[in-house]
Amino acid sequence: MKQALQPFQENLHISHSQIFCYLACSLKYKLQYVEQRPKERISLALPFGRAIHQSIERYYRSLMDDGTIVSLALMETLFEESLLLELDNSEVPVIFKNEAPDTDSAIAMGKDMLKAFHENIDLAGMEIVAVELPLSAPLYTDCGEKTDINLIGVIDLLLKDAAGHYLVVDNKTSKQKKSQDAVDDDLQMTAYSYLLAANGYVFPRAEVNCRFDVLRKLKTPTLEHYFTSRTAESRRRFAKIANSVLAAIEQRIFIPVRGWLCSDCGYSDACAKW
Repeated sequence: MKQALQPFQENLHISHSQIFCYLACSLKYKLQYVEQRPKERISLALPFGRAIHQSIERYYRSLMDDGTIVSLALMETLFEESLLLELDNSEVPVIFKNEAPDTDSAIAMGKDMLKAFHENIDLAGMEIVAVELPLSAPLYTDCGEKTDINLIGVIDLLLKDAAGHYLVVDNKTSKQKKSQDAVDDDLQMTAYSYLLAANGYVFPRAEVNCRFDVLRKLKTPTLEHYFTSRTAESRRRFAKIANSVLAAIEQRIFIPVRGWLCSDCGYSDACAKW
């Protein structure tokens, strides 16, 4: 039986996004989550990804609720409205990239990507268990001691096959192809696996199957599936990483890290002045 969830984010908590941010650049974590500074600029990828995500969410919710397949035209309309609303309401400059140098090209690219999704998504043999599933669970130490921090997360899509096995699906947009090593090492799926096990969806020692559904930002967009799985050992290692990040935050260890994420960072000016 699934455990009853405490109100989402009620307790002290940390998410995969926060853990990823700290590991990628702890100074950015400080600026964003500790000081809560407004961003200096945002990449188009953020509102673009959210708009795509909302359209796909609508597709899955409709399919789960009454079996209706949302039309491509409706998905395109939802995407365009969402993207334009975010761009119009942005209080900071938006960074456009070569693949979409302006708003019109971003809308055209998004519609092409949704067409690739609509024509190629296949859920044959799978039941939709949940869409945008919020989960929360206490973090435990290596010694099995419960901490006062909860791990939280929202799973894009949870499927189940005829044998009763769950499949966690996360939707992504990306220009680059993913390597299998990157997929297998991705902590986001490990966090979701931890949350499913802690909330009784799978047995504590069970392996959890996962899939990234990636819409590629190409001249002719494609929908690519990347499969991976997470074991109890990977969940234990994740908890160790999460607790180590929390310990470093408590010690106020914040160091800038130069890398590929810098080009889209919303705190470039603050970093330069650090």
